[in-house]
Amino acid sequence: MASGAVAKIGGVSQVNLASPSPPARSLRVAGLFAGIGGIEQGLKNAGHRTELLCENDGAAAAVLGHHFEAPLAHDVRELRGVGDVDLVAAGFPCQDLSQAGRTAGITGGRSGLVQEVFRLMNDSSAEWLLLENVPFMLQLERGEAMRYLAAELSAQGFTWAYRVVDSRAFGLPQRRRRVLLLASRTSDPRPVLFAGDAGEPEAPEPEGRACGFYWTEGVRGLGWAVDAIPTLKGGSSVGIPSPPAIWLPGGEFVLPDIRDAERLQGFAPNWTAPAVDDPNRRNGPRWRLVGNAVSVPVSEWLGHRLAAPPQWDAEAAEQLELDPTASWPKAAWGDPDGAHALGVSAWPQRPQQDLDLDGFLRYPTRPLSERAARGFLSRAERSSLRFPPGFLEALRAHLDGYGAKLAA
Repeated sequence: MASGAVAKIGGVSQVNLASPSPPARSLRVAGLFAGIGGIEQGLKNAGHRTELLCENDGAAAAVLGHHFEAPLAHDVRELRGVGDVDLVAAGFPCQDLSQAGRTAGITGGRSGLVQEVFRLMNDSSAEWLLLENVPFMLQLERGEAMRYLAAELSAQGFTWAYRVVDSRAFGLPQRRRRVLLLASRTSDPRPVLFAGDAGEPEAPEPEGRACGFYWTEGVRGLGWAVDAIPTLKGGSSVGIPSPPAIWLPGGEFVLPDIRDAERLQGFAPNWTAPAVDDPNRRNGPRWRLVGNAVSVPVSEWLGHRLAAPPQWDAEAAEQLELDPTASWPKAAWGDPDGAHALGVSAWPQRPQQDLDLDGFLRYPTRPLSERAARGFLSRAERSSLRFPPGFLEALRAHLDGYGAKLAA
């Protein structure tokens, strides 16, 4: 579609393009719903500094207290302000917006806490607001969550832009797509998010590569990923946080170590160790914390662009139709006068090296248990899913190995 073909909600938008890139600068950050600090650590790596944190999960707060020196508040509803900061970041709860969650919507008991962010921004002079959440919110209830966010931002005079971004674009072998929504009353967020588009690469063939899948699934899907794991999650269909399984090139079915899970999110190994008081307790809440986190390299990429916004040609950008009653696209922007869809991929860049999940793993894995493998195989055999050649045969051989051990 021609670059001038834009869809609008309301009148004609008029947003000035960003001026030539200013010198890089350090932003003061307030992190709300901070989790274990994925956004804040990435911004720190890009030269910014966190002045305030807010997190009500005790285990996550223990992790934040170990890694950050900023004051830590525990209830966003009790905050009267965010202080003198330049950026407010909020990876607000996704439980009501996630396909794996309750799908109660943006006004649900957890995700509805984003209203507290708008309350705080109404009295804040911060230049930037960063929201992060799952891409399923773009289609849940035909995009009602995104329409709500766009309306709230417009009501407060923000120009906003969002883009779905995949963690694999930054060298992490984890297929993790998240919505990054950036808004400002004084600056143009579009160059920060939209400049650069490497395009999503073709999926590699699974032969000779490590493949990730969720052993808790197997009926309607399996979260299949080649040379990557599927999205680490804070919960699962069996009601507990659980690591995905990996089918190694040698035929083994294994589960990654929690330290590699932390690395798959861009954290240092044992980042979440402060969440466990008893060193003999096996992982405890650590899988949940890692599964709910923001990938550090993603926020670091954003932090570098906030420090020195790149050039972006709005006239050359691919403009797409935007249906105000349907699900939202992978990227869009708007202001108090209207909203527009853009044709950009979830890969703003390509990693310097090809993804190699098998080579990425550093710590000892453990075999997928007989019970887990047998349950997955039972569901898979009843389903109508199509599986890669040799996958189910290898899984049966994995189970035969348990039988051989019992017979020995």
